Amino acid sequence: MKKNSIISLIAVLIIFILNSCNSSNAKSVEASAQATDADYYITIDASKIPNDKFGESVRYGRELMLRTAYYIGPNGINGKYLGNKMNCTNCHQDAGTKPYSFNLITTNDNYPQFRGREGKVLTLAERVNNCVMHPHNGRPLPLDSKEMVAFLSYYKWINSFVSKDSLFNGAKSIEISFPDIAASPERGKALFIENCVRCHGIDGQGQYNADKSGYVYPPLWGEFGYQPGSSMHRIIKQARWLKANMPYDKVTLGKPYLTDTEALDIAAYVNDDSIHERPNAKTHDIVYPDNKDKSIDYDKGPFVDIFSETQHKYGPYQPIIGYWKKQGWKPVY
Repeated sequence: MKKNSIISLIAVLIIFILNSCNSSNAKSVEASAQATDADYYITIDASKIPNDKFGESVRYGRELMLRTAYYIGPNGINGKYLGNKMNCTNCHQDAGTKPYSFNLITTNDNYPQFRGREGKVLTLAERVNNCVMHPHNGRPLPLDSKEMVAFLSYYKWINSFVSKDSLFNGAKSIEISFPDIAASPERGKALFIENCVRCHGIDGQGQYNADKSGYVYPPLWGEFGYQPGSSMHRIIKQARWLKANMPYDKVTLGKPYLTDTEALDIAAYVNDDSIHERPNAKTHDIVYPDNKDKSIDYDKGPFVDIFSETQHKYGPYQPIIGYWKKQGWKPVY
């Protein structure tokens, strides 16, 4: 009896030790996954789009990302919804899959989402139309249209390459540090001439593709550029994109060519409304119903803080950020 008790006790101890090891190993694996989760890039292989009806919609959605104006631009073969010939991929590069380029891979998971600019929760379809109406200066797609369904199908498909809430490099815009000085359109002009003119032209009007159905290099201002109030019209927002992606033949993935100050200066020049006109400027005044939801680089008052429109637009931004934090508010940019 005593012998059996000893054997039973030993068995219990062995099981306990094994379980402890397994638990420790599991925690180690989990910690390792968490540590490395953000250390990789997501690659989307378009050849894996399924060969079925859903796949047809996904393929069309990808085509719409790459050749938006061809299909639904001012002379679109499937509808005339856009007011200019820019393509989604001009900003969301590689059909929304390029890291640090307003990446769209997790968009399907992230919507519905509250948007401060509109002051309400938007569906993904509403967010698509937000882009159609503002950067593209167009009219909204019908929610049940073939095109809207294709956009949503494509976003759902690319989202299937990542698990919900996973982190990966380039999912969000690259970080930027703010200098103690304001962004300068004057310095930005010199940098624009040095780095940007060869593609976008001295007049900022970009270059069409061969059949002029869309742009290889989009216009940065003027009648066919993006509207005020668009994301690219905010200097911090554009500077983060520029830092990660431009000049396209000098920057490499995760290794910027422009400094933070240079990116801010170029964005300041591109978005200098005193010298660069934009379409439908009146739309600039009908966003952000709650002033506390305004991005700090949005340049139209009223504001909840003490800073001018000029400082909100060009900076320096650190005093604004410090003021907001002191008030217990979360600065958005």
